[in-house]
Amino acid sequence: MSANDRSRLKFPLKLDRVAGTTATPQRTVLRPQRDVAAAHADARRRDPPSGLGLDSADVRRRMAQRLAEGGILEPRVLAAFAAVPRHLFVDAALATQAYEDTSLPIGHGQTISKPSVVGRMIELLFGGANARRLGNLGAVLEVGTGCGYQAALLAEVSQRVISVERLKPLHDKARELLAPMRSTRLRLVYGDGMLGHLPGAPYDSIIAAAGGSALPQAWLEQLAVGGRLVSPVEQSSGGQALVVVDRREEGYDRRVHEAVRFVPLKSGLSR
Repeated sequence: MSANDRSRLKFPLKLDRVAGTTATPQRTVLRPQRDVAAAHADARRRDPPSGLGLDSADVRRRMAQRLAEGGILEPRVLAAFAAVPRHLFVDAALATQAYEDTSLPIGHGQTISKPSVVGRMIELLFGGANARRLGNLGAVLEVGTGCGYQAALLAEVSQRVISVERLKPLHDKARELLAPMRSTRLRLVYGDGMLGHLPGAPYDSIIAAAGGSALPQAWLEQLAVGGRLVSPVEQSSGGQALVVVDRREEGYDRRVHEAVRFVPLKSGLSR
């Protein structure tokens, strides 16, 4: 990382561990599993690239510009993409693809989601009543840390972020990747994502990276009044769609948005 990136992204990292079973979403899989496994194996074999200019702020700005051209219009979301170096969160052999709009393997059968999908979900969060009032996403619960890239983006646009991961190797990987960026606003939790994280509740924003047949009740209960939840959910007609839930004094408003493809929401801690 360049000196500019280090100074920009220095945010202290606080780490928690939560015992018990967990059900944290996994990352979006947008390619055959054999291709993901082959790409990850290749990443382990190759040396880190050099002289590719991936630390350049211009590379990130161009990605943000392409996202804007694709329909992501929230300036705070685009600024976050321009600030966080995505190539630091992928395997070295895949770094040259880091700023393309594609998902990439991060190990353990998981992927880092497409920037356009991540941007769309974060942009939807900004439509919540509390986010509009605060001018940022407020207190955020992220279910499914993965490699930590989305958590880093969320830390750019939130007051605080609690990110929960059920897969211990990924929790450890995210901790390692995010440690140099240091933030009092960001806490990583190895625990039960389906149960949310009650000590940090209520949350102004909740975002999930995998979809089940229904939204866990714990997420709804931990969503603040005026807060917004964005998650993929299985549809009765088949497939998944992004679902947005707003909590109001009188109850919950739910709307279904575009179709997406995420891996199923799972429960149980994995080491």
